[in-house]
Amino acid sequence: MKELKFLKLLLPAAAIFFTGIWVNGQEKWSLEQCIQYAMENNLAIKQQKLSVELSQNAYTQSRASRIPSLNAGASPNLNYGRSIDPVTNLPVTDNVQSFNYSIKSSVPLFNGFQIRNTIEQNRLDLMASHKDVEKIQNDISLNIASAYLQILFNYELLEIAKNQLELTLMQVERTQALVEAGSVPQGNLLEIEAQAAAENLRVINAENQLNMSYLTLTQLLELTEPLDFQIEIPDFSDVAIQKLLYTVDEVYNEALETQPQIEIAQIDSEIAHRGLSIAQGRRSPSLSLSSSYSSHYRRLLRDGDVFGDPDPFIDQVKDNQSIAFSLSLSIPIFNSLQTHTAVQNAKIGILNSEYSLQQTKNRLFNEIQQAYTDAVASYEKYIASEKAVQSMTEAFRYTEERFEVGMVNIVDYNLSKNQLTSARSDLLTAKYEYIFTTNILDFYLGNPVSF
Repeated sequence: MKELKFLKLLLPAAAIFFTGIWVNGQEKWSLEQCIQYAMENNLAIKQQKLSVELSQNAYTQSRASRIPSLNAGASPNLNYGRSIDPVTNLPVTDNVQSFNYSIKSSVPLFNGFQIRNTIEQNRLDLMASHKDVEKIQNDISLNIASAYLQILFNYELLEIAKNQLELTLMQVERTQALVEAGSVPQGNLLEIEAQAAAENLRVINAENQLNMSYLTLTQLLELTEPLDFQIEIPDFSDVAIQKLLYTVDEVYNEALETQPQIEIAQIDSEIAHRGLSIAQGRRSPSLSLSSSYSSHYRRLLRDGDVFGDPDPFIDQVKDNQSIAFSLSLSIPIFNSLQTHTAVQNAKIGILNSEYSLQQTKNRLFNEIQQAYTDAVASYEKYIASEKAVQSMTEAFRYTEERFEVGMVNIVDYNLSKNQLTSARSDLLTAKYEYIFTTNILDFYLGNPVSF
């Protein structure tokens, strides 16, 4: 009898405790809020956005390669002993102090379109980086949706387990009254108390599963203080469980136009083709234009003092200035097969990118096909489970009435009750599988993840 009192106290206490988890603390999070938080705070997404910035820098740098370079320099010199006078170009034995100044500029005129193709390649790489961010956002959204649904599923399993325990505790009270009245033997009471203890263990296990699913979601969100975290419980009572209105091919064809992994693979193929153009451009002659301006100032030193009367600084700079322009033509003839090897490697890269694109398409089709098959199976399972629950409910009600008057033993009663519990669990599993798989298919159709 002590065990009975303990179970009576345990059930409402557990309900109060776990209800407190859902009611107290912070505001409950919807699925949309969870996804939005992850989009703003997930470290993997932040890292990928840094890759976008690096790609942007590379693209900007490649565009700037078309602009002429401009560099200035100055070099002070002090020569001791015999040297060449930078003004007269004659040998002198006095020490010479001089200052040289220069400005140089150069610009490539033609190099086999390597600059243009490099710019385009970096632009495509920037596009792919943006799509990489979108891809990781999609993956995280789906993972969060899966974890969110797992919490809802475990929460309903807990409710089923608690309802079953509550029902069994009511039977314990009825059986106890019958035992005290001498209508049934004491063994019946012991058996149903054992059943109550087993169902109490199921409640504890369901509570632990619910806590673990909460932990999974908070870890996905990378929350620093997950103890007060709660989610909203959406109403799925009016969810339409119906046959799918589209085919695998229809979903796949739409996904080819919307999914970032396909766009990434297509962009990678274009990048590989640009790489081939760059490698082939190394076979072409290159032409560049350069110009320079230079001047210098000098004075002679003897015993550490200025010797003679040097011309003023400005006059020397004007008199000694030099301006030069030059065209440079480079014709590749042989460079140890480096260009040939680069071209062959680029061609291999194109084939590899085409294979990767096809693999990505195949993988996407397999994912959609699997989700579609799971959705169809969950629909059929739901319909069958719904009928089974209706039948099991009526059967258990009949068995329960007979058990209360002693016409059915505890073994048959528990068997009927467990069959009803199993049918309800199957129905719940099918419902959440259907919700998740149909949401995945909607996602591949280009719709955001939501319940």
